[in-house]
Amino acid sequence: MNNQRIVRAVKTHSGFRQDIGIFVRSRWESNIARYLNYLKNKKQIKDWEYEAEVFAFPVERGNRFYKPDFKVYNNKGSIEFWEVKGYMDNNSRIKLDRMARYYPDIKIILIEKEQYKAISKWKKLIGGWE
Repeated sequence: MNNQRIVRAVKTHSGFRQDIGIFVRSRWESNIARYLNYLKNKKQIKDWEYEAEVFAFPVERGNRFYKPDFKVYNNKGSIEFWEVKGYMDNNSRIKLDRMARYYPDIKIILIEKEQYKAISKWKKLIGGWE
């Protein structure tokens, strides 16, 4: 090939979801939002927000900011952040490592394939699951 750049179309599932009222970046994120609504309706959590905070890292190069997917307000007043990861790339790993280093008191819950699969067992009780 004569130095032509090959661009592959990547089908994303980002978009506005009417039933949850937010724009999300993936089906997994939309389903986790639905699950959080389910937990809220069952009074197992107080509330949640999508991409509500940005954490800055005191570094000069590389990943300088991190925005977790969900901020979850627990019933007893604690807050945790949920990060949905269908795959763990190097940038994501660096951001999570920096969170642990610079914000050790912030609780991050990582939702990877295994955790997502466990949560998806509730999908029959949760409307709109994709």
